[in-house]
Amino acid sequence: MDNISKPAVFPNPVILQSEGLLKYILETSVYPREAETLKDLRNETAKHPLGFMSAAPDAGQLMALLLKLLNAKKTIEVGVFTGYSLLLTALSIPDDGKIIAMDPDRKAYEIGLPFIKRAGVEHKIDFIESPASPVLHQLLEDPANEGTFDFAFIDADKNNYWNYHEKLMKLVRIGGIIAYDNTLWGGTVALPEKAVSEPKRDWRRLALHFNQAISKDCRVQIAFVSIGDGIIICRRIC
Repeated sequence: MDNISKPAVFPNPVILQSEGLLKYILETSVYPREAETLKDLRNETAKHPLGFMSAAPDAGQLMALLLKLLNAKKTIEVGVFTGYSLLLTALSIPDDGKIIAMDPDRKAYEIGLPFIKRAGVEHKIDFIESPASPVLHQLLEDPANEGTFDFAFIDADKNNYWNYHEKLMKLVRIGGIIAYDNTLWGGTVALPEKAVSEPKRDWRRLALHFNQAISKDCRVQIAFVSIGDGIIICRRIC
C-alpha cells in the first residue's frame, strides 16, 4: 500500500448550483424561519424592476447568524435598496442597537420603510441619503468612531469596494466582520472574458480585482461563500 495522496473528490458543482437544490434549501431551512415582515418585504421587492438587487434570503440567514454570534450592537450598511438586509439586521441586533445605513436612493428605501415600521425597528436605523464615501469619511473624522462597529454589510457600487474596505478596516473593531455581496457577479468571475456579455465585462473585472486584493489582505481572515451571488466574509484580525 503506497502513501501517495489521491486527489480530493468534490461534489459536482453543477448540482451545488442547481435551482432544484437552492429551492430545497430555501423551502427546508430558510423560508420557514423567515420573519413575516421580511417575507412580505421580499415579496414586495420582487415587484420592483430591479428586484434582483435585493440580498438573497439564504445569504440573509447567514448574516443573521453572524450578527448573533458577534453579539453585534453597532453596524454599518453600505447600499440599502429596499432594505431587506437592513430589516434583517435590525431584527437581529438588540433593541438599543444602531445601524448607520447609507444609499443615495431614498425612493427605494421608502418601499421597505412600512415593513421596517411594522416590525417596530425603525428606531434602530439611521438612514442617510447619500453615497457612502463621504459618510464613511465623516465618521472617520471623529476618532471616537474608530474600532467601534461590530459588523458591516456592503452591497453598493462595486468600483468602490476597496475604498470602502480601507475605511471600514478603521471603523470595524478587531474581531468584527465586514461582508461583501455580489463577489461572484453572476458567476462571470469563473468565465473567460470573451464568454461574458460586453455590458458585464467591466463589472466582472472589478469583482476579479477586488476578490484578488482581499484574498491577499493579511489584516483579515476570510471566507468566500458561494451563496446568493457570492459573499466574502472578512473578520478583522489586526
